Amino acid sequence: MLGNLPLRDREEDYINIQPIQRGGVLTPEARKALIVYGDGYSVCDYCLKPFRLDYIKKPDIQSFVRELAEFLNMEEARIVRGARNGFQVVMNSILKKGDIVLVSSLAHYSLCLAVEASGGVWKEIPVNKNNILTPDAVAEKIEECKPKPKLVAVHHVDYQFGNLHPIEEIAKVCHDYDIPILLNGAYTVGIMPVDGKKLGVDFIVGSGHKSMAAPSPVGVLATTQEYAKLLFRSSQRKGDLTGRTFGIKEVELLGCTVMGAPLICLMASFPSVKERVKHWDEELKKINFFVKEFLKIKGNKVLSELPRKHTLTKVDTSETFGKVAEKHKRRGYFFTDELKKRKIVGLFPGSTRSWKLNTYGLTWKQVEYLVNALKEIAKKYNIPIR
Repeated sequence: MLGNLPLRDREEDYINIQPIQRGGVLTPEARKALIVYGDGYSVCDYCLKPFRLDYIKKPDIQSFVRELAEFLNMEEARIVRGARNGFQVVMNSILKKGDIVLVSSLAHYSLCLAVEASGGVWKEIPVNKNNILTPDAVAEKIEECKPKPKLVAVHHVDYQFGNLHPIEEIAKVCHDYDIPILLNGAYTVGIMPVDGKKLGVDFIVGSGHKSMAAPSPVGVLATTQEYAKLLFRSSQRKGDLTGRTFGIKEVELLGCTVMGAPLICLMASFPSVKERVKHWDEELKKINFFVKEFLKIKGNKVLSELPRKHTLTKVDTSETFGKVAEKHKRRGYFFTDELKKRKIVGLFPGSTRSWKLNTYGLTWKQVEYLVNALKEIAKKYNIPIR
């Protein structure tokens, strides 16, 4: 125990397959930086005129922000307080009351709430039978909406199935209708290569704590030159009593955003993040190996698209471990008990029917151990294995 806090040892003592945590595991460099820069406002030691976060040169946040834009092949980038804050900045900047924003029927709730909070109206584009958003569906929904939608905001990879959606083709449809497109890259920026120009998007939102090896809350927002002046506009008002002005402070960012450990850890992990996206093919080999072995347990199903194009995957074990749970004295908790005995964590307690996992960043040895553990549990409860 750390005072009243339980000691957290998931990454040190277990194989953690929690779907939203794999991409946020800190690098050794970030762990060291966390100790040194853990104090509040720790990056502000050398905040000199013009007193703005992205102008600080020690540590070199100024250069880092430029690097982020280059990394995503966009023209401007900023640090935000998580992906959801990135959504807020875009919505607050471009929407007026009643404006329509199209989102996927698999959209994350925070995206929908950002639209609602800014006075907009979100409407859903249906996915197909394979849970993929198609360009045709986007075009049909645009045609259906009156007045014309102000924005299309879609995920690169959705959080429910981990499916990769055809953003390049969807972006072309949006621009044919002269509608800007926002890419929710919470599960891709920092995990796999993301090229904004190639994809044809106007805004990219990423999550530092979900996919860039940083602690929460931190995220990134990148855009084109066309929209940068709108999103990152500076204060124009003057105090009616004091005459105060805030000059260079950017309105939608409330001046500065992340002033401590989450930002500094994002920076410390960034060299590793830039390198790891080059090895995305290896991560796909691991998850597809897992899927192949997982399906050897007779009755298991994969609910995500196959072959896998992302490591976040939804599976169905209702006919295997779910059947055991019906008669087991521990009910659904037997499965997480069995996994924990084998030093595997990450499932919500009681999950035996449908659940999600993520193998991102696991070694081959760990992935092999994971599939062997599942087969071992299946054998213990007389579940046939092909």
